[in-house]
Amino acid sequence: MIAGALALAGCNASLEDIAPKPDAAASASVAALSKSNGMVRTSQIMMRIFKEEDVLEVWKEKPDGRFWMVASYPLCKWSGKLGPKFTEGDRQAPEGFYSVSAGSMNPNSQFHLSFNTGYPNSYDRVHGRTGSHLMVHGSCSSQGCYSLTDGNMQRVYAFAREAFSGGQKSIQLQIYPFRLTAANMARYKDDPNFDFWTMLKEGYDHFDLTKVPPKVDVCERRYVFNRFAEGDTSFSPAGACPAAPMPAPLAIAYQSKKTKESAAFEAALAKKATPPKASIRGIEEASVVADWSKKRSRGERVPIEPPEMTKDGAVVASARMGRIDAPIGRKMAAIEAAEAEKKRAAEEKKRAAEEKKLAAERAKADAETKRIALEDAAKAPKPEAPQVVESESTISAVKNRLKGFFGG
Repeated sequence: MIAGALALAGCNASLEDIAPKPDAAASASVAALSKSNGMVRTSQIMMRIFKEEDVLEVWKEKPDGRFWMVASYPLCKWSGKLGPKFTEGDRQAPEGFYSVSAGSMNPNSQFHLSFNTGYPNSYDRVHGRTGSHLMVHGSCSSQGCYSLTDGNMQRVYAFAREAFSGGQKSIQLQIYPFRLTAANMARYKDDPNFDFWTMLKEGYDHFDLTKVPPKVDVCERRYVFNRFAEGDTSFSPAGACPAAPMPAPLAIAYQSKKTKESAAFEAALAKKATPPKASIRGIEEASVVADWSKKRSRGERVPIEPPEMTKDGAVVASARMGRIDAPIGRKMAAIEAAEAEKKRAAEEKKRAAEEKKLAAERAKADAETKRIALEDAAKAPKPEAPQVVESESTISAVKNRLKGFFGG
């Protein structure tokens, strides 16, 4: 999907090669939106994605340096649940702060047009998170990505291309599970990803206050925003955070916002809210889904939908089974069918041999029983013939009959 972009990113290709112009309609739409909001066509942009709200926003820089939203496009589809991506194959679309460069743009995507989100970033890597080719693309399909209709992807692509042509080096892409309002944070207070989302919320709030994309760094294995290291110190994802104060005006405004947000959070807890949506339950569930993905990619027969993990750690899978409809799936089906037939034939042969053996053993037992019976009969003593003892009355009766024959 991104082979063309990766090949071009490694050489001195021009923007025309990496990100050629979208169609005229998309370019005209971008120019009109920019002009109507008092912006130039090539001014810088920033993008935000919200999973729960199914939306991608494009923000553009105005002459005063602040960014204002110029377009909002519905997401056609995104993969997985709320929560970050943990490992290759978990089918999760990432969350966090990412950077999109001109070399990330892929005009030759199999999904119409696409750009790489930049996952994994330094935060993901320091946490050992893996995955590749996590894109925003057209064609309305997703296996770990964010997709738009082809028409909307054309427009987003046009915004990015015009910004790059104006000199922008990278576009900040902020990806959130939902709008990080106090009310939504209260809805998800018991979610296993709550601490991660609370960390993202600082960057979300900074942008809300300043309307300028925050400076993003990673130290002590966490995101930090709008911190400026003193002297020649720098940020190391796994190292201690350097002395890096936040600008005083921003620090004051942010503290005031936190106080208000805390009160709003408490108030929201007392109100009935929309039930939270499903989220991934950490690396444990991610690993279960990744194992399912590996089996599926090999063409094995697996549950139709990815397995899920309950709060108590139990794995729940659909009873409906199937395999990927692709050459590898059909090949695996043929192999498994041949193996099943071979196994059936072997079992039939074994069963016939066992029946033949049992028949022979029964015949042998019957013959032995007959032999023993004959031997026992031959050895048994023969009974003596009974002696006939005629009674006197019997003799008299015979004599009387004889007399009758001879007239006596």
